[in-house]
Amino acid sequence: MNFKKITYEKINDVIRIGFGKFEEKTLTTLCELTLKELESALSQVEKDDEAKGLIFFSHKENCFLAGVDISIIKGLSSAAQASDGASKGQELFNRVEDLKIPTMSVVDGFCLGGGLELSLACDKIIASDSSSTKLGLPEVMLGVLPGFGGCYRLPKAVGLPTALDMILSGKQLRAKKALKEGLVSAIMPKERLEENFEKELFKKKKERGGFGAFLSDNYLSQKVIFQQARKNVMKKTKGLYPSPLRILDLLETYGDKKRDVFLEQEAKTFGDLSQTKQSKNLVHIFFLQDNAKKLHKDATRSIEQAAVLGAGTMGGGIAWFFSKNNVPSYMKDISSEALSLGLKQASMNFSSALKKRRMSQDDFKRKMALITPTLSYDGFKSTDLIVEAIVENMDIKKKVLSELESHVSAKTIITSNTSSLSLNEMSSSLKNKKRFAGLHFFNPVHKMPLVEIIKHDEISDDTVATLYQFIIDSKKTPVIVKDGPGFLVNRILATYLNEAAFLLEEGYKVEDIDELALEFGLPMGPCHLMDEVGLDVSHKVADVLFKGLGDRFTPSAISETALENGLLGKKNNKGFYLYDSKGKKGEVNPEVTSFLKQDKDVVNREELKLRMILPMVNEASYCIDEKIVESPEDLDLAMIFGIGFPPFRGGVLKYADQYGIREITERIKEFSQRISAKRFSLSPGLEKMSKGEKKFY
Repeated sequence: MNFKKITYEKINDVIRIGFGKFEEKTLTTLCELTLKELESALSQVEKDDEAKGLIFFSHKENCFLAGVDISIIKGLSSAAQASDGASKGQELFNRVEDLKIPTMSVVDGFCLGGGLELSLACDKIIASDSSSTKLGLPEVMLGVLPGFGGCYRLPKAVGLPTALDMILSGKQLRAKKALKEGLVSAIMPKERLEENFEKELFKKKKERGGFGAFLSDNYLSQKVIFQQARKNVMKKTKGLYPSPLRILDLLETYGDKKRDVFLEQEAKTFGDLSQTKQSKNLVHIFFLQDNAKKLHKDATRSIEQAAVLGAGTMGGGIAWFFSKNNVPSYMKDISSEALSLGLKQASMNFSSALKKRRMSQDDFKRKMALITPTLSYDGFKSTDLIVEAIVENMDIKKKVLSELESHVSAKTIITSNTSSLSLNEMSSSLKNKKRFAGLHFFNPVHKMPLVEIIKHDEISDDTVATLYQFIIDSKKTPVIVKDGPGFLVNRILATYLNEAAFLLEEGYKVEDIDELALEFGLPMGPCHLMDEVGLDVSHKVADVLFKGLGDRFTPSAISETALENGLLGKKNNKGFYLYDSKGKKGEVNPEVTSFLKQDKDVVNREELKLRMILPMVNEASYCIDEKIVESPEDLDLAMIFGIGFPPFRGGVLKYADQYGIREITERIKEFSQRISAKRFSLSPGLEKMSKGEKKFY
């Protein structure tokens, strides 16, 4: 049979349906045409009386099926349309499950979403031992649930506790873990997958049993599992994301029902969730990320050798980043003690992978061996990229960069990890300004996905393109930013932290302010965040922004007062909160009451939230006006991955559009009259948009 999306062949009376052969994309997905062709292929299988078995596999290396094409979800315009689409997918996979011949899915690489749902409809799954093999149902990350039968079949395959863990979090299992949980029947070298197709197909599958089966089938244990799962969901999401709660409702209410009854409810729930504001915004973010990956494919060179100047927390983190991506790097500092600290930081960043056994001791040693500590510039001529990560002092940075230039080749890209200092001024210390840029990693490097690439007036396009492609290839998210005080993320973030500090001055309690931010959906309250950043750093950045941008950034006196009282935050275990020796946050620091009243109760919760959030919206508009970034999409991507602005809100500017530009403008004007004309000075862009009924998107 001739198909455009799948292959269909019969060998030794076993039918093989293959995906990916005709795909140009790296990842193969289930689009509408693929599903139609799969339906036709199944009709052929059902008519074939001589067929002894059916195997699904992929022609594409490192990807079986990465799920349903997200464009389909984006295009769903009603709950009824979405439910109907889910029902059709369910019917298709039911036909696979109901075949009278043995069926098997052969997984190498990504097997996600609809790919895993198809595999679950088969009698068994076998997987390659490739590190790229991962199985999961990530639909919750798009604000929906698995709608092609995944909610029904996964608990039966792996038991309720594991299924809930996977479906509620979008967690992906590597092959060994999937074998242990009973999701796959066998693992073998990817080179031997095809030669074992038929042998594995006709092997008898082991039935699930043991303690996992007991937990899934026992009514009392189920009740406890659902109670605990609901408690965990509320703790993580504050109830702001509807999909995990609807998933729990579905599984708890219909988990013991017949297939048709369950799937009808699964399809209906999928339809309802697909039309929520949260799902629409999460799909919007998916496409922001996807589009970002497609830019700057015109890079003319790659990064094969790197170096880091400065071996502190950031330097060690950046050296780890290079090592993780198999780029050998030098780490230079002026003392052996500093180098030891940098190596310790890099080692700590690998520790999580070691503990979870995602990395062996040998792999750990190999990665650490890619970092060469040094007190000299020996070897720097061979580098393609250098990241300066020394003290945040303009004079010192200029001196070091000027000295560095004589020790590198003409091809070397030189960057600074500065978080606030002017790139234009810094570039004046270099003879070749074209190959210089800002490369701002966020702390901690191993957790924060965003990297700001900062341009100055004389930077070359090739420098920007090379850095952009390198960051994309390294699985982080780059955003290109124009030079300016605080660049983008720190500039917008500072308005939020500053207004929170003014609320403290007015007498509101530390824990109340942080709780309001968490209720809005931010991952951390502003007081806790200032402790994490360091009150000394917050003070320094606030000073830079005030000098560079004026009255709008008039700083609260809180950070200076805190410093006078010896409060640095997490780095010396006392700030707004107290911290133990491992850095774990404890209670509010009682010393805070010596310079803060802490006597005001929250009456209007929504107003106080807006007082912290609207300055970010306003400053984001200023950044668009000044072309600090090229588009609202870039800005929202940066704020989501830079500070964890709530993904379900779609980003700062998407939130502004949905709240209403006119309403936001009126609230800012009101705050300007009632609270501070300086801090709430309305952006010209917002003023203009409110009059013209326009939006950022």
